[in-house]
Amino acid sequence: MSGPNPETKMQFLFALRSRGVTDSKVLEAMEQIDRGPFVRGIFSDRAYEDTPLPIACGQTISQPSVVGLMTQALQVSPRDTVLEVGTGSGYQAAILAKLARRVYTIDRHARLVREARMIFEGMQLANITSLVGDGSFGLPDQAPFDRIIVTAAAEDPPGPLLAQLKPGGIMVVPVGQSDTVQTLIRVRKTDDGLDYDELRPVRFVPLLEGLGKEG
Repeated sequence: MSGPNPETKMQFLFALRSRGVTDSKVLEAMEQIDRGPFVRGIFSDRAYEDTPLPIACGQTISQPSVVGLMTQALQVSPRDTVLEVGTGSGYQAAILAKLARRVYTIDRHARLVREARMIFEGMQLANITSLVGDGSFGLPDQAPFDRIIVTAAAEDPPGPLLAQLKPGGIMVVPVGQSDTVQTLIRVRKTDDGLDYDELRPVRFVPLLEGLGKEG
């Protein structure tokens, strides 16, 4: 993290730890990836607060502690290929890129993908592939994936995504109606089927089908 001063950086990492982000590799990745470039305009001076913030296309950049907890729950290893559904600002994908072999990230808004791609290039994160598309159907051409993370809420873990998860793989997804409290779920694919863990209440934008209208 090159942007904030040492005191701000220390407060940022303390906030993560105090909210349950304890995995040393995840904390290290979040220390390396500066959140500043992912927050633009009038909110840029709040980039290091542990709060969600608005970004373009009516979306949000998630609260850093939630990003950390989701990343921790995913249990990424250095050989993993990860699919992220919902690129948004690109912040989550950048952190995953520090932990995984390859990250595919997909978003329905071309503008968000374009802006995130520029940040990835600036940070020299060459192991991220960003695509415009309907993430609710996953990425069949690149499947199966070791890990899948969904950064928008579905009513149920999406069937096409579960089908693209390798045996032994993990998916982390917020589940629930868009206007009520959602629950962060971790799904493990085992030889006997699917194991579900409820992790914590969260609030995300809904997972929508189709492509976003550019404006």
